[in-house]
Amino acid sequence: MKKTFTFSILFLSAVFLLSSCSKRGYYDFDDRYWLNQERGVVVYSSYNCNYYVLETYNGYTIIRASGGIMPYEGDVIYGDLSHFGYGSFYNRSYGGLINGTLTDFWLNYSEAQNRIDYYCY
Repeated sequence: MKKTFTFSILFLSAVFLLSSCSKRGYYDFDDRYWLNQERGVVVYSSYNCNYYVLETYNGYTIIRASGGIMPYEGDVIYGDLSHFGYGSFYNRSYGGLINGTLTDFWLNYSEAQNRIDYYCY
């Protein structure tokens, strides 16, 4: 009788312990904040240059990547794309944050080409 009672207590405590575990990720990312920011699509990205070019509603934006993660052409980027300086940007295609320094914004096509040629070559 004692053994049955002891095993039933152990079994119930194990069931309770295992049922209280949940499968939540360590970092639950909520992208609603980023989706309310400016949107840009990567139109130039190269493996041998730290700069990439975004096409935004207001023109072209150039960002210098830092941290080693470079977006691919066609990736959709959200963030503050109209102010100079270092910041974080949300790569919607990749599903994560990337860091970089926004060097130029509101450029037309030929200005963006000239600047990227100057920065990369």
